[in-house]
Amino acid sequence: MVDISPRLNDRLGRVHARQRLGIEEDHEAQVFGQGLNFFHLENWYSIHALIRYGLRFMGLYGRGYRNAACVQLRVHNIVSSRLPTGFDGFQILHLSDLHVDMSRPAMDRVIELVSDLDYDICVLTGDFRAKTFGPFDAALDGVAQVRASLTGPIYGVLGNHDTVRMVPALEDMGIRMLMNELQAIERGGECIYLAGIDDAHFFRVDNIEKAAAGVPADAFSILLSHTPEIYRQAAHAGFDLLLAGHTHGGQICLPGGIPITLDSKLPRSMGSGAWRYHSMIGYTSVGAGSSIVAARLNCLPEITLHHLARKD
Repeated sequence: MVDISPRLNDRLGRVHARQRLGIEEDHEAQVFGQGLNFFHLENWYSIHALIRYGLRFMGLYGRGYRNAACVQLRVHNIVSSRLPTGFDGFQILHLSDLHVDMSRPAMDRVIELVSDLDYDICVLTGDFRAKTFGPFDAALDGVAQVRASLTGPIYGVLGNHDTVRMVPALEDMGIRMLMNELQAIERGGECIYLAGIDDAHFFRVDNIEKAAAGVPADAFSILLSHTPEIYRQAAHAGFDLLLAGHTHGGQICLPGGIPITLDSKLPRSMGSGAWRYHSMIGYTSVGAGSSIVAARLNCLPEITLHHLARKD
Protein backbone atom coordinates (compact mmCIF):
# COMPACT_ATOMS: atom_id res chain seq x y z
CA MET A 1 0.00 0.00 0.00
CA VAL A 2 1.26 3.49 -0.86
CA ASP A 3 2.23 5.53 2.19
CA ILE A 4 -0.27 8.39 2.24
CA SER A 5 0.71 9.72 5.66
CA PRO A 6 2.42 12.82 4.17
CA ARG A 7 -0.79 13.66 2.31
CA LEU A 8 -2.79 13.22 5.52
CA ASN A 9 -0.34 15.46 7.36
CA ASP A 10 -0.90 18.16 4.74
CA ARG A 11 -4.67 17.65 4.75
CA LEU A 12 -5.38 17.30 8.48
CA GLY A 13 -2.38 18.78 10.21
CA ARG A 14 0.37 16.76 11.85
CA VAL A 15 -1.29 16.36 15.26
CA HIS A 16 -4.73 15.23 14.01
CA ALA A 17 -3.21 12.81 11.50
CA ARG A 18 -0.80 11.40 14.09
CA GLN A 19 -3.56 10.93 16.68
CA ARG A 20 -5.99 9.25 14.27
CA LEU A 21 -3.42 6.94 12.69
CA GLY A 22 -1.93 6.04 16.06
CA ILE A 23 -5.30 5.12 17.58
CA GLU A 24 -6.13 3.05 14.50
CA GLU A 25 -2.87 1.12 14.80
CA ASP A 26 -3.52 0.49 18.52
CA HIS A 27 -7.06 -0.64 17.69
CA GLU A 28 -5.90 -3.14 15.06
CA ALA A 29 -3.26 -4.52 17.43
CA GLN A 30 -5.94 -5.09 20.09
CA VAL A 31 -8.28 -6.74 17.59
CA PHE A 32 -5.56 -9.22 16.66
CA GLY A 33 -4.77 -10.07 20.26
CA GLN A 34 -1.83 -7.81 20.97
CA GLY A 35 -1.56 -5.44 23.90
CA LEU A 36 -4.56 -5.03 26.21
CA ASN A 37 -7.51 -7.37 26.10
CA PHE A 38 -10.14 -5.85 23.86
CA PHE A 39 -13.74 -6.93 23.38
CA HIS A 40 -16.39 -5.46 21.18
CA LEU A 41 -19.14 -7.31 19.34
CA GLU A 42 -18.04 -5.91 15.96
CA ASN A 43 -14.52 -7.30 16.47
CA TRP A 44 -15.45 -10.77 17.73
CA TYR A 45 -14.94 -13.03 14.72
CA SER A 46 -17.63 -15.55 15.73
CA ILE A 47 -20.40 -13.07 16.48
CA HIS A 48 -21.46 -12.70 12.84
CA ALA A 49 -22.12 -16.42 12.46
CA LEU A 50 -23.64 -16.66 15.94
CA ILE A 51 -26.21 -13.96 15.19
CA ARG A 52 -27.05 -15.49 11.81
CA TYR A 53 -27.51 -18.95 13.33
CA GLY A 54 -29.60 -17.48 16.13
CA LEU A 55 -31.89 -15.69 13.68
CA ARG A 56 -32.17 -18.83 11.55
CA PHE A 57 -33.05 -20.88 14.63
CA MET A 58 -35.89 -18.45 15.36
CA GLY A 59 -36.99 -18.46 11.72
CA LEU A 60 -36.23 -14.74 11.33
CA TYR A 61 -33.08 -14.59 9.22
CA GLY A 62 -34.77 -14.66 5.81
CA ARG A 63 -37.09 -11.82 6.73
CA GLY A 64 -34.25 -9.87 8.31
CA TYR A 65 -32.07 -10.30 5.23
CA ARG A 66 -34.84 -9.08 2.92
CA ASN A 67 -35.53 -6.14 5.21
CA ALA A 68 -31.87 -5.10 5.02
CA ALA A 69 -32.31 -4.40 1.31
CA CYS A 70 -35.64 -2.60 1.74
CA VAL A 71 -34.18 0.91 2.07
CA GLN A 72 -36.86 3.57 2.56
CA LEU A 73 -36.90 7.25 1.60
CA ARG A 74 -37.95 9.42 4.54
CA VAL A 75 -38.73 13.14 4.37
CA HIS A 76 -37.99 15.34 7.36
CA ASN A 77 -39.21 18.95 7.52
CA ILE A 78 -37.02 21.41 9.44
CA VAL A 79 -38.61 24.77 10.27
CA SER A 80 -36.54 27.58 11.76
CA SER A 81 -36.90 31.34 12.12
CA ARG A 82 -33.09 31.57 11.95
CA LEU A 83 -32.92 30.16 8.44
CA PRO A 84 -32.03 32.83 5.85
CA THR A 85 -34.83 33.65 3.41
CA GLY A 86 -32.76 32.46 0.47
CA PHE A 87 -32.56 28.95 1.95
CA ASP A 88 -36.33 28.49 2.28
CA GLY A 89 -36.93 25.22 0.44
CA PHE A 90 -33.28 24.11 0.59
CA GLN A 91 -33.01 20.30 0.55
CA ILE A 92 -30.32 18.09 2.08
CA LEU A 93 -29.99 14.42 1.14
CA HIS A 94 -28.65 12.52 4.17
CA LEU A 95 -27.00 9.11 3.82
CA SER A 96 -25.52 7.37 6.84
CA ASP A 97 -23.99 4.03 7.81
CA LEU A 98 -23.78 2.69 4.28
CA HIS A 99 -21.43 -0.19 5.24
CA VAL A 100 -21.24 -0.60 1.47
CA ASP A 101 -19.40 -3.94 1.48
CA MET A 102 -21.99 -5.59 3.76
CA SER A 103 -25.04 -5.78 1.45
CA ARG A 104 -24.96 -5.30 -2.31
CA PRO A 105 -28.79 -5.39 -2.60
CA ALA A 106 -29.07 -2.54 -0.07
CA MET A 107 -26.62 -0.38 -2.03
CA ASP A 108 -28.43 -1.15 -5.29
CA ARG A 109 -31.61 0.09 -3.62
CA VAL A 110 -29.86 3.28 -2.42
CA ILE A 111 -28.64 3.96 -5.95
CA GLU A 112 -32.15 3.40 -7.29
CA LEU A 113 -33.68 5.81 -4.77
CA VAL A 114 -31.19 8.67 -5.12
CA SER A 115 -31.22 8.61 -8.91
CA ASP A 116 -34.65 10.27 -9.04
CA LEU A 117 -34.23 12.74 -6.17
CA ASP A 118 -33.93 16.51 -6.32
CA TYR A 119 -31.72 18.06 -3.61
CA ASP A 120 -29.23 20.87 -3.14
CA ILE A 121 -26.44 19.09 -1.25
CA CYS A 122 -25.76 15.57 -0.03
CA VAL A 123 -24.24 14.74 3.37
CA LEU A 124 -22.71 11.42 4.41
CA THR A 125 -22.45 10.82 8.17
CA GLY A 126 -19.90 8.04 8.29
CA ASP A 127 -19.38 4.29 8.53
CA PHE A 128 -18.59 3.63 4.88
CA ARG A 129 -17.07 0.17 5.43
CA ALA A 130 -18.35 -2.96 7.18
CA LYS A 131 -15.41 -3.91 9.41
CA THR A 132 -13.65 -1.68 11.90
CA PHE A 133 -10.20 -2.81 10.78
CA GLY A 134 -8.29 -4.30 7.89
CA PRO A 135 -8.39 -3.62 4.13
CA PHE A 136 -10.75 -0.96 2.81
CA ASP A 137 -10.44 -1.19 -1.00
CA ALA A 138 -13.81 -2.96 -1.31
CA ALA A 139 -15.45 -0.20 0.73
CA LEU A 140 -13.95 2.49 -1.50
CA ASP A 141 -15.18 0.64 -4.60
CA GLY A 142 -18.69 0.48 -3.13
CA VAL A 143 -18.68 4.14 -2.16
CA ALA A 144 -17.56 5.04 -5.69
CA GLN A 145 -20.58 3.23 -7.13
CA VAL A 146 -22.98 5.09 -4.84
CA ARG A 147 -21.18 8.38 -5.39
CA ALA A 148 -21.62 8.01 -9.19
CA SER A 149 -25.39 8.29 -8.69
CA LEU A 150 -25.16 11.47 -6.57
CA THR A 151 -25.20 15.02 -7.90
CA GLY A 152 -24.24 18.45 -6.60
CA PRO A 153 -21.92 19.20 -3.68
CA ILE A 154 -21.27 16.24 -1.36
CA TYR A 155 -19.91 16.53 2.19
CA GLY A 156 -18.95 13.78 4.60
CA VAL A 157 -17.51 12.80 7.96
CA LEU A 158 -15.85 9.59 9.12
CA GLY A 159 -17.44 7.05 11.46
CA ASN A 160 -16.04 4.60 13.97
CA HIS A 161 -15.76 1.91 11.24
CA ASP A 162 -13.70 4.13 8.97
CA THR A 163 -9.98 4.60 8.67
CA VAL A 164 -8.59 8.07 8.11
CA ARG A 165 -6.55 6.55 5.28
CA MET A 166 -9.78 6.59 3.24
CA VAL A 167 -9.93 10.40 3.24
CA PRO A 168 -7.71 11.09 0.19
CA ALA A 169 -9.60 8.57 -1.96
CA LEU A 170 -12.99 9.86 -0.81
CA GLU A 171 -11.97 13.42 -1.62
CA ASP A 172 -10.63 12.29 -5.01
CA MET A 173 -14.21 11.10 -5.69
CA GLY A 174 -15.46 14.64 -5.07
CA ILE A 175 -16.65 14.11 -1.49
CA ARG A 176 -15.53 17.05 0.67
CA MET A 177 -14.63 15.46 4.00
CA LEU A 178 -15.11 17.77 6.98
CA MET A 179 -12.48 16.81 9.53
CA ASN A 180 -13.29 19.20 12.39
CA GLU A 181 -13.82 21.79 9.66
CA LEU A 182 -16.36 24.32 8.47
CA GLN A 183 -17.86 25.00 5.05
CA ALA A 184 -19.94 28.05 4.14
CA ILE A 185 -22.88 27.30 1.82
CA GLU A 186 -23.87 30.34 -0.25
CA ARG A 187 -27.18 30.92 -1.95
CA GLY A 188 -28.46 34.19 -3.36
CA GLY A 189 -25.94 36.24 -1.44
CA GLU A 190 -26.81 34.59 1.91
CA CYS A 191 -24.95 31.86 3.81
CA ILE A 192 -25.54 28.96 6.13
CA TYR A 193 -22.65 27.07 7.70
CA LEU A 194 -21.96 23.35 7.59
CA ALA A 195 -19.47 21.91 10.09
CA GLY A 196 -18.27 18.33 10.38
CA ILE A 197 -16.31 16.52 13.08
CA ASP A 198 -14.17 13.40 13.11
CA ASP A 199 -15.52 10.36 14.96
CA ALA A 200 -16.54 11.09 18.55
CA HIS A 201 -17.71 7.57 19.43
CA PHE A 202 -14.58 5.41 19.35
CA PHE A 203 -11.63 7.49 18.11
CA ARG A 204 -12.70 10.61 20.05
CA VAL A 205 -10.74 12.95 17.84
CA ASP A 206 -13.70 15.31 17.40
CA ASN A 207 -13.15 19.02 17.92
CA ILE A 208 -16.40 20.96 17.90
CA GLU A 209 -14.68 24.14 19.07
CA LYS A 210 -12.38 24.13 16.03
CA ALA A 211 -15.20 23.25 13.65
CA ALA A 212 -17.50 25.99 14.97
CA ALA A 213 -14.89 28.72 15.37
CA GLY A 214 -15.76 30.46 12.11
CA VAL A 215 -19.55 30.48 12.47
CA PRO A 216 -20.93 34.03 12.87
CA ALA A 217 -23.05 34.45 16.01
CA ASP A 218 -26.29 35.09 14.13
CA ALA A 219 -25.81 32.46 11.39
CA PHE A 220 -27.79 29.26 10.83
CA SER A 221 -25.42 26.34 11.33
CA ILE A 222 -25.52 22.58 10.85
CA LEU A 223 -23.21 20.00 12.43
CA LEU A 224 -22.45 16.64 10.83
CA SER A 225 -21.37 13.98 13.31
CA HIS A 226 -21.30 10.24 12.91
CA THR A 227 -22.73 9.79 16.41
CA PRO A 228 -25.48 11.87 18.06
CA GLU A 229 -23.78 11.31 21.44
CA ILE A 230 -22.27 14.81 21.27
CA TYR A 231 -25.73 16.44 21.33
CA ARG A 232 -24.97 18.46 24.50
CA GLN A 233 -21.74 19.92 23.16
CA ALA A 234 -23.37 20.66 19.80
CA ALA A 235 -26.36 22.45 21.31
CA HIS A 236 -24.29 24.58 23.66
CA ALA A 237 -21.90 25.43 20.82
CA GLY A 238 -24.88 27.12 19.15
CA PHE A 239 -25.67 24.72 16.30
CA ASP A 240 -29.22 24.88 14.97
CA LEU A 241 -29.26 21.37 13.48
CA LEU A 242 -27.35 18.15 14.18
CA LEU A 243 -27.39 15.37 11.58
CA ALA A 244 -26.01 12.00 12.70
CA GLY A 245 -26.30 8.23 12.41
CA HIS A 246 -24.37 5.39 14.08
CA THR A 247 -27.21 3.85 16.11
CA HIS A 248 -28.88 1.97 13.20
CA GLY A 249 -32.03 2.59 15.25
CA GLY A 250 -31.10 -0.67 16.96
CA GLN A 251 -31.17 -2.61 13.64
CA ILE A 252 -32.67 -5.70 15.27
CA CYS A 253 -35.58 -4.40 17.30
CA LEU A 254 -38.53 -5.73 19.21
CA PRO A 255 -42.02 -5.28 17.76
CA GLY A 256 -42.93 -1.61 17.69
CA GLY A 257 -39.37 -0.67 16.74
CA ILE A 258 -38.07 -0.89 20.31
CA PRO A 259 -34.27 -1.22 20.08
CA ILE A 260 -32.51 -3.91 22.06
CA THR A 261 -29.38 -1.77 22.05
CA LEU A 262 -28.29 1.50 20.43
CA ASP A 263 -24.56 1.14 21.22
CA SER A 264 -24.62 4.80 22.26
CA LYS A 265 -24.69 6.90 25.39
CA LEU A 266 -27.77 9.02 24.80
CA PRO A 267 -31.49 9.08 25.60
CA ARG A 268 -33.42 6.47 23.62
CA SER A 269 -35.65 9.22 22.25
CA MET A 270 -32.60 10.40 20.27
CA GLY A 271 -31.80 6.94 18.91
CA SER A 272 -33.67 7.39 15.64
CA GLY A 273 -35.54 10.04 13.71
CA ALA A 274 -36.23 13.62 14.73
CA TRP A 275 -35.68 15.03 18.22
CA ARG A 276 -34.85 18.31 19.93
CA TYR A 277 -32.43 19.35 22.65
CA HIS A 278 -32.90 22.88 23.97
CA SER A 279 -33.16 25.01 20.81
CA MET A 280 -31.25 22.57 18.58
CA ILE A 281 -33.07 20.27 16.18
CA GLY A 282 -31.56 16.81 15.80
CA TYR A 283 -32.02 13.93 13.41
CA THR A 284 -30.53 10.46 13.86
CA SER A 285 -30.64 8.35 10.71
CA VAL A 286 -31.17 4.62 11.24
CA GLY A 287 -28.78 4.17 8.32
CA ALA A 288 -28.98 2.70 4.86
CA GLY A 289 -26.76 -0.29 5.58
CA SER A 290 -26.36 -2.94 8.25
CA SER A 291 -23.65 -3.73 10.78
CA ILE A 292 -22.27 -7.15 11.82
CA VAL A 293 -24.92 -9.05 9.80
CA ALA A 294 -27.04 -7.95 6.84
CA ALA A 295 -30.31 -8.32 8.69
CA ARG A 296 -32.87 -5.90 10.11
CA LEU A 297 -35.98 -6.57 12.14
CA ASN A 298 -38.66 -4.00 12.96
CA CYS A 299 -36.27 -1.25 11.80
CA LEU A 300 -36.08 -0.73 8.04
CA PRO A 301 -33.03 1.09 6.64
CA GLU A 302 -33.42 4.62 5.30
CA ILE A 303 -32.07 7.55 3.40
CA THR A 304 -33.44 10.94 4.41
CA LEU A 305 -34.38 14.08 2.53
CA HIS A 306 -34.32 17.06 4.89
CA HIS A 307 -36.47 19.95 3.70
CA LEU A 308 -35.53 23.32 5.25
CA ALA A 309 -38.21 25.97 5.63
CA ARG A 310 -38.09 29.43 7.12
CA LYS A 311 -40.53 30.26 9.91
CA ASP A 312 -41.52 33.94 9.80
